Amino acid sequence: MSSSPLSKGRPRDPRSHEAIIKATAELLVEVGYAATSIGAVAARAGVGKDTIYRRWSGKAELVFEAVFTTTDEAPAPNTGTLTGDLTVLLQGLVDEFHAPAAAAALPGLLADFAADPELKARIRGDFLAPSKERLLIVFERAVLREEIAAGTPVDLVLDTLAGAVFFHVGLVGEHPDQQLAALLATVVAKGIEVR
Repeated sequence: MSSSPLSKGRPRDPRSHEAIIKATAELLVEVGYAATSIGAVAARAGVGKDTIYRRWSGKAELVFEAVFTTTDEAPAPNTGTLTGDLTVLLQGLVDEFHAPAAAAALPGLLADFAADPELKARIRGDFLAPSKERLLIVFERAVLREEIAAGTPVDLVLDTLAGAVFFHVGLVGEHPDQQLAALLATVVAKGIEVR
């Protein structure tokens, strides 16, 4: 996923993209967010810095994509229940936030987001959109099954789900047990179910 428009000319090599993402995650674990630079990523990935800057506006966007968009390509779950679907989605979030690269990236990313409202808006618009689309599909199915009302505030529920995982795993640093995703899914599903 790239937040910059596609350029004319030679098509992008998906192998370069994967090498850049892999190099970024490795460097985050090895040296931390502050010491991870575009130059170091380019050297490890075997590409020029201009290749990276054509795809990402800077380190924060690159790091965010490398660490926090790993579950975005998966199809929306369809377990037959809202609780089941939310459990699958939440387990992906728990796994992302619990990964060593996420722990290394999170403090620096938060500081960069706080300092740059445009960056925060780009991340929310460009990178979080796939998660929202998957959640919309899950909610549409739940409405058809009459588990929730049609007017359920999807954005607020997404923020609630992501916020709970972020706080528990990313900020507090708790080691998530096997039941965390299921427990959060149950709490949220019960809170928004049709009564």
